Order: sequence, then C-alpha cells, then structure tokens
Amino acid sequence: MAARTWGPGARTTARAVLAGLIGAVIGIAAYSIARTGGQTLSIVVGGLAGIALALGAEFYRQSARMTEVKLTLPIGEMTFAPTADARQAAQRLFFQAATRVATRPLSDEGGNLRAALASLKSVVDLYREPVESGTAPPPPAAGDSVYALALTVINHNLAPFLETWHPKLDTWAAAQGDHVDETAWPENAAFRADLKELQERLRSYIIGLGNLAGIREPEQYLRRPDWRPGAGRPALPQQQDAGPDAR
Repeated sequence: MAARTWGPGARTTARAVLAGLIGAVIGIAAYSIARTGGQTLSIVVGGLAGIALALGAEFYRQSARMTEVKLTLPIGEMTFAPTADARQAAQRLFFQAATRVATRPLSDEGGNLRAALASLKSVVDLYREPVESGTAPPPPAAGDSVYALALTVINHNLAPFLETWHPKLDTWAAAQGDHVDETAWPENAAFRADLKELQERLRSYIIGLGNLAGIREPEQYLRRPDWRPGAGRPALPQQQDAGPDAR
C-alpha cells in the first residue's frame, strides 16, 4: 500500500470537519432541549457533547504531535516531518550504524583496528548510497531532511576520523610485512581513544535517528551487550506505531 502523508492542509481540513460535527451535535442538542424541556435529555445531550469535545481535543493533540519531530543535536536543533519515508530512512540509517563499530564498543585490548576503519567506511558508503543512486526521497517541503542529518554524520564526524587514521595505519601496516601485530603500533592507544570520542559524538545522532524512526528506547541498542555464556542475543529494534503517516 502506498504511504499516505498528512500534510498541513489535510490536518486543517480534518480539524475543521471535526469542529463542524461537534457544532452540529451541540446545535441538535440545544434544539432538542428547547423543544422538549426534558431534564433527562439535557443531561444525556450534555454528556455526549462533553465526550465529543474531549475526543476532539485528543484528536487535535495527536495531530499536533505528529506534525513534527524536533531533535537537539551537537550542531543544533533539527526539525523533521515524521512521514513514512522519513521514518523508514531513519530506521535504515539507525540500523546501519547501531550494528557497526560506529557505535559498538571496541575493547581496550582486542579488536582489529583495520577492520574497525573498514566498518566506519562502510557506514559512509551506506549513508551516501541512497542519495547517489537516486533512491532517496526528495527533500521535504518543510523541515530538515533525514539525509541532511546523514551528511552531517559523514562530514563532521566519520570523514575527519577516516582521513586522519586510515593513511596512518595503512602506512605503518605496509611497513610491517606479512605479519602485522596492531598492538605494536605506536599510535594504537591514541587511535582507540579517538575512536571512543567519535562513538560518543555519534551517539546523539544515532539515537536521534532511532527516535525519528519510532524505535522504542533506541539508546538500549547502543549499550555494550553482556556476552555471558548462554546469554541470549538482544532483540532487534521494533518500530512503534508510526500513526497516520505510516499507513
């Protein structure tokens, strides 16, 4: 089924129709009371009018809540229209980062540094691919684009890290011959410390993507898992009900 997006015009029309229905109910109630003068009818109609007003207010709050999602990020506040396209893109970008070393901790002693760099480069490629291939939806008429956030993740965080450390590690590893012991790299500790800082900077962006996607408590998927023997794997993120935009 094609995604249906509620734009400002549709929301305004829906509110106007609802207000008209409530007004009609109240008008009929007033007319009936005037005609009959019955106390019981007055109580019943008054109760129905109250229910209609309460439902109308709740509808308005739900509609307003779905109008936009604001994220406070290191670069400032970004505002998104939570359309189906935006949520799907955010969920894809969240999953791609949440399952790689961009957010997954690297132990102080273990881990392969060159594999970590390759993993970070894969996030850059995955984030760029929808825009470069033309499969990404066009920028929204109002608010920020999910891919503008992705571009910030790349240009302000991943690219500077890769440009600094990729040539350093490659140059050193090439001089070691066939047997490379990364623990012997003089800049091993500095690389790991910088990687931890990068992961911390990326954390708010990735959690923001999870929130936009409608994932419940996205930060839980960025925690280091407890790999006790026999422990089950953490469940994959489940998307919340996205409301009218997901239909």
